[in-house]
Amino acid sequence: MAKAELKTKKTEASVDDFLESVGDETVRDDCRRIIGLMSKATNSEPKMWGTNIIGFGSRVVKYASGRELDWMQIGLSPRKANLTLYLTTGTGWHQELLDKLGKHKTGKGCLYIKKMSDVDENVLEQIIDKSIEDLDNYIEKVKNK
Repeated sequence: MAKAELKTKKTEASVDDFLESVGDETVRDDCRRIIGLMSKATNSEPKMWGTNIIGFGSRVVKYASGRELDWMQIGLSPRKANLTLYLTTGTGWHQELLDKLGKHKTGKGCLYIKKMSDVDENVLEQIIDKSIEDLDNYIEKVKNK
């Protein structure tokens, strides 16, 4: 089946320009810290995906229906209510790490934090690393089916 056309695609827009447009200096600083963790975990540079998501790496997502689309490995978006980390891997959350993280919420594939001072940065780094590890294992498993 052909790849689906997404509205949110990797662009050539500047991540630095996007961050400078974020009004709150603390949010900008928190984003830069998370970008550092995500860059290290993925060994890739941040790229804008759409107008407000900073993504790292890319992968093809395959659905049971056969639909395929290009998507980032992991990403970050400074939303009004919180910092949204896109860490979906198809394998679930590592509850033992979440229990140590600090103040946060989770959604389907997303981790929400208000600010970095609410969480343990070392634990967040482990969660990001595990997300990449899980993604690599998930992709390998899908390839071998």
